[in-house]
Amino acid sequence: MDIRASTVLPAKREDIELNTADGLTLVGELALPEGGPPAATLICLHPLPTHGGMMDSHVLRKASYRLPALADLAVLRFNTRGTTSDRGTSQGAFDGGEGERYDVAAALEYADFHDLPRPWLVGWSFGTELALKWGRDPLVQGAILLSPPLHRATDADLDAWAEFDRPLIALVPEFDDYLQPEEATRRFSRVPQAEVVGVEGAKHLWVGEPYVRIVLNEIVKRVNPSAAPLPTAV
Repeated sequence: MDIRASTVLPAKREDIELNTADGLTLVGELALPEGGPPAATLICLHPLPTHGGMMDSHVLRKASYRLPALADLAVLRFNTRGTTSDRGTSQGAFDGGEGERYDVAAALEYADFHDLPRPWLVGWSFGTELALKWGRDPLVQGAILLSPPLHRATDADLDAWAEFDRPLIALVPEFDDYLQPEEATRRFSRVPQAEVVGVEGAKHLWVGEPYVRIVLNEIVKRVNPSAAPLPTAV
């Protein structure tokens, strides 16, 4: 069977709730490999909720549909405060990336409490800002940034990540609306361990199955290299 945009592969899926330090309940889902313990964990941070971003944003949804089966990865997705998807609405209200620090911390606390191994942050657009600003936790193995705008995240956040010394991989579309590969390479040069991967032909929203495959392969290459490259059929 060819893997298509709509393919959903087997996994153990459960609805979860995250509890923030400031008293909110966030809704989410955890997808685990069926055959055994995960090799690593992806904690997904979605695009801007005021522009339609949510835990079901398509690249993150497809990661949860495919990577437990194809790469032995746990995939944790959730709606940040005030965000709605089919799973439901997280309590609270959008806070421009500030109060969301507690949302990131709640996801990491959940991963720690449930013994989810080797958590990596996977942020997309607004989610990359949350990863850079609030993801410097000792649990975190590294971060993969999809279409980072570097709008809310400042040079000071990049300098702090440089000191944090965990891997940082930025996947930057050639035709991104906010930050394109040449400028991204310059901005991320503050982080010695950062790697900028320019993706020819791609746009900010990674529309099109070829670009989704590139993103998922780049994630797996870093997080569980033995599972790369991903198959195109099962």
